Amino acid sequence: QVQLVESGGGLVQAGGSLRLSCAASGTIFSINAMGWYRQAPEKQRELVAVFTSGGSTNYADAVKHRFTIYRANAKNTVYLEMNSLKPEDTAVYYCNAATLRGTRWGQGTRVTVSS
Repeated sequence: QVQLVESGGGLVQAGGSLRLSCAASGTIFSINAMGWYRQAPEKQRELVAVFTSGGSTNYADAVKHRFTIYRANAKNTVYLEMNSLKPEDTAVYYCNAATLRGTRWGQGTRVTVSS
């Protein structure tokens, strides 16, 4: 099984920056794709940015040119660099991994952007 642990959330003013980290452990060789989703209050969980199984990246339109997903240590750690944050970016951010045995989620890390 793959375990995912996120860190890096917090409170920031609009226009500020945060970096989220997601560390994967366990059977990381089974990970096909990995990335970030978010869920704002009373809204559906939505894709933010992901590495696809082919190694390319996909971003939600709302975060393009502001957020950057990157990784270190092969598949072990994925980061989300968030710049020019807006109040509408406020949400719980979840790390996600698509593995050979199904989808895995982290526990989530809260990001709050004040206006």
